[in-house]
Amino acid sequence: MTDGHRDGPEIAAAAGTAGIVSRTLAAVVDLVVVVTLMVASLLAVAGARFLVSPVGFRWPSPSWTLSVVVGAVLATVYLTVAWATAGRSCGAAVLGLRVLSVRGARPGWFRAVVRAALCVVFPLGLLWTVLGRRRRSLQDLLVGTVVVYDWTPGNGHVSPLGGVPGGAAPGHRVRSRVEEEPR
Repeated sequence: MTDGHRDGPEIAAAAGTAGIVSRTLAAVVDLVVVVTLMVASLLAVAGARFLVSPVGFRWPSPSWTLSVVVGAVLATVYLTVAWATAGRSCGAAVLGLRVLSVRGARPGWFRAVVRAALCVVFPLGLLWTVLGRRRRSLQDLLVGTVVVYDWTPGNGHVSPLGGVPGGAAPGHRVRSRVEEEPR
């Protein structure tokens, strides 16, 4: 333990490994982000077309194949950048999750890109969290990562005392100012 933060292999035990429900909900939020990026890309292409030829403008109508490829590339880039830089995507931030290496550090660029590609190509690997003892997906097992509960904003460490916001022990309820003991 350093400066009140847990490091190394203790990280998963300290924070608790995320389960299937929170990870699936985070994936749904991330899907919304990727679809929003796809719509923004389509609008950018339409805007460029309009600027080039306003008189002959027609809305772009990409094929399903192109849409799937663009979506997969956007999702892979989005997840890679999020995991390598912050250790969490938007969905993970909303659900209080963080992706770490099994040693407790951010996954780094190589692990992040491989994990992102595996998650995009084979999303059903997430179901292994239900079957496996340690609640890790197939992607986690292949690249050496773990997804933990972590409500800290962005310092890359799990909060002390089990990852509970404010550092309170899981069984301890912090009293509000109104509930404080009389002096």
